[in-house]
Amino acid sequence: MAWLRLQPLTSAFLHFGLVTFVLFLHGLQVDAGITGESLSTAQNSSCSGSSDCKEGVILPIWYPENPSLGDKIARVIVYFVALIYMFLGVSIIADRFMASIEVITSQEKEITIKKPNGETTTTTIRVWNETVSNLTLMALGSSAPEILLSLIEVCGHGFIAGDLGPSTIVGSAAFNMFIIIAICVYVIPDGETRKIKHLRVFFVTSAWSIFAYIWLYMILAVFSPGVVQVWEGLLTLFFFPLCVLLAWVADRRLLFYKYMHKKYRTDKNRGIIIETEGEHPKGIEMDGKMMNSHFLDGNLVTMDGKEVDESRKEMIRILKDLKQKHPEKDLDQLVEMANYYALSHQQKSRAFYRIQATRMMTGAGNILKKHAAEQAKKSTSLHEVQADEPEEFISKVYFDPCSYQCLENCGAVLLTVVRKGGDMSKTLYVDYKTEDGSANAGADYEFTEGTVVLKSGETQKEFSVGIIDDDIFEEDEHFFVRLSNLRVVETEEPAELNNLPYPKAILTSPCVATVTILDDDHAGIFTFECDVMHVSESIGVMEVKVLRTSGARGTVIVPFRTVEGTAKGGGEDFEDAYGELEFKNDETVKTVHIKVIDDEEYEKNKTFFIELMSARMVDMSLQKGLQLSVDAVFAEVAERKLTIEEEEAKRIAEMGKPVLGEHPKLEVIIEESYEFKSTVDKLIKKTNLALVVGTHSWRDQFMEAITVSAAGDEDEDESGEERLPSCFDYVMHFLTVFWKVLFACVPPTEYCNGWACFVVSIMIIGMLTAVIGDLASHFGCTIGLKDSVTAVVFVAFGTSVPDTFASKAAAIQDVYADAAIGNVTGSNAVNVFLGIGLAWSVAAIYWASQGQEFHVSAGTLAFSVTLFTIFAFVCISVLLYRRRPHLGGELGGPKGCRLATTLLFASLWLLYILFATLEAYCYIKGF
Repeated sequence: MAWLRLQPLTSAFLHFGLVTFVLFLHGLQVDAGITGESLSTAQNSSCSGSSDCKEGVILPIWYPENPSLGDKIARVIVYFVALIYMFLGVSIIADRFMASIEVITSQEKEITIKKPNGETTTTTIRVWNETVSNLTLMALGSSAPEILLSLIEVCGHGFIAGDLGPSTIVGSAAFNMFIIIAICVYVIPDGETRKIKHLRVFFVTSAWSIFAYIWLYMILAVFSPGVVQVWEGLLTLFFFPLCVLLAWVADRRLLFYKYMHKKYRTDKNRGIIIETEGEHPKGIEMDGKMMNSHFLDGNLVTMDGKEVDESRKEMIRILKDLKQKHPEKDLDQLVEMANYYALSHQQKSRAFYRIQATRMMTGAGNILKKHAAEQAKKSTSLHEVQADEPEEFISKVYFDPCSYQCLENCGAVLLTVVRKGGDMSKTLYVDYKTEDGSANAGADYEFTEGTVVLKSGETQKEFSVGIIDDDIFEEDEHFFVRLSNLRVVETEEPAELNNLPYPKAILTSPCVATVTILDDDHAGIFTFECDVMHVSESIGVMEVKVLRTSGARGTVIVPFRTVEGTAKGGGEDFEDAYGELEFKNDETVKTVHIKVIDDEEYEKNKTFFIELMSARMVDMSLQKGLQLSVDAVFAEVAERKLTIEEEEAKRIAEMGKPVLGEHPKLEVIIEESYEFKSTVDKLIKKTNLALVVGTHSWRDQFMEAITVSAAGDEDEDESGEERLPSCFDYVMHFLTVFWKVLFACVPPTEYCNGWACFVVSIMIIGMLTAVIGDLASHFGCTIGLKDSVTAVVFVAFGTSVPDTFASKAAAIQDVYADAAIGNVTGSNAVNVFLGIGLAWSVAAIYWASQGQEFHVSAGTLAFSVTLFTIFAFVCISVLLYRRRPHLGGELGGPKGCRLATTLLFASLWLLYILFATLEAYCYIKGF
């Protein structure tokens, strides 16, 4: 596996070395020809560019200027190795730069979504639009070296146009368009294809990427040949925000898109909204952007929060699947597995793939596996800390339980005082005293006060309060018992008040107990505790208490049943239940058990009811039986008027019957499991890739810089477990550890929401780019290459290697081809508009302020631009043709077609390099 992973990098460097060797031999021949023939010198001077060494922005010329052959070979090796090492440094600081961009573009805000039924729900959405972030910060991150090289070259050489910066931009565009896309086409597994998802955006960026180079040719050879005017530079720079704006318009379906007929359907597999343009069912498919509003026929249409729920549904599906596959694992383990699975399979940004490629290439390891391992370690350490909690140093004294019930014929009620924590060797004294509530001391209970002594080693103590019984029917009543005046005795000394600055024992809640006296002179009133009850669907079997108040004499049967509401019985939402509760004499509480079905819905709100039906007595005392038998007598004497004695007997008999109370019908609302919902919400927050690539402190950055990690593939397993580093990982780590430690000084991405890291990183990239420009120029002139050829072949290759690995990973791992291809077209346009537009605008303004013109030789640059534009048309046409049904998509497809496309694109790049080099040395005629 390690060798397969090394093959692309090895072949790339072998190719790089081969080209270097051939051009070096050519340089020696050119050098010999120049010393021998003055005619060749005249011819070379007429060609654009020069192979003479000149002072760099930072690096001076290496004297003597005409070394011997041995010295020249030594210099070439030194420059070449230094160039490769600087490219590694730029890749690593660009890793930090892209991490800051990921954090910046991942910022979220809360919005409130109103549902059709009037309910509102709060959710979070990304502040940055995906298309805008890809064309601005993401493109800037991947193209920063080329852009800064062009700007530094112009500003560092007295605002005089150079060949290195512009040629690097065009050469990098060619490498991106042909080699990177060729690799992406080829690496797709057999039988699979990748299609561009946001085709509108691709059309816009592709058109702009080709227009950018047509515009560049028009500046060089049409409008004002050899001169760049101020308006040309500024207009080139202005095209950048215009490109971003049009891409955003295409992404949001504004302007002319509202006149296009649209149909919406739901993808059954992924639950996403798919829009089809035109009448053809096989037309362009575009997914509704997650958590974005849609414009349909010019009107704002909210999707009722459906897009917001998709990520939750996907997370719920992942949790359910993992629970079925691994029933032996606990919830915490399943959460970590689901986190890794979701991070591995979600659509990732261009910045993530760039960071992942750089870190795997430099021995820093697989980001996702490291993140999963760190989360598992944190979870384990958290459990260990919770398991080893230190003992409390203060004894807490309180009632446990704090609520008591007793029948009025019970004689006395026992109350329990407990202590927890602290030094158990000490003796505690605490006073107690009864207080009236609705029950009165002397009539309903005996007034009691005293002191509870908790001796050394004792954790609880009981004391009793007498209850007074009577034969008078009355409502249930209650009274209170309060604890006070806690004292601590350390030895046999007299008890002292606990008034130390740091108390050894304290009274804590509940220090007041409530005692309820249940009347036993009535059959009872039967009721639920309340009329509405909320339960979690994960409760399993719910328990509902039926209370017997205002009496507990005799045996009473109370029938009950469940009634469907929006929740359905029969095992769908709950199991139907019906039966009878039998209350024995003096029994005051019974429990109904109902099974609730857990189908793990994220948001659930369904109701059903539990009803109590008429209660009836089964067994009763003789006196109560005589009273109730009066009902039969009343039926016989209904025709005549009742006497006063008979009316009193009837009233007493009615009072003794069991009846239903205030809440005979209970509404049960089944809600989603709080634990499950919080787990899903926590997972959704964890799947923010900014948490994975970002850093929180300098300590984390330095620890990461000196740690070697394995660069495993994401599809090796789903557990996220780390492997041991390979030999290649160790070698690359020790080669790059200097850069890693140096760039660990960059502010962490958590500071200023990533902007501090962004600013510092781009400044460092600028300094390294200036050194790379000088090294490349001196390397080229040493072997006799002109800056234009050095830029197209070496500098463009070096700056594009991380993008190559990033696009390769994106092509394999993503469901769509946007991350692999879309960035190529977007960054190519950004390179021209920012890299050349900014540099030439600054230089044109400077020379205009001096009353002069900014001269740029068309020569090789115009020829390279024309050649690239022609080949780019061919490349994009082939990609669009590959969308035909029998091929399936831009990437992958049948093996023969895949291989043919790869060879075609690679041939286009080789032809571009060949023709550009031949024109630079005047073997073919340019402009």
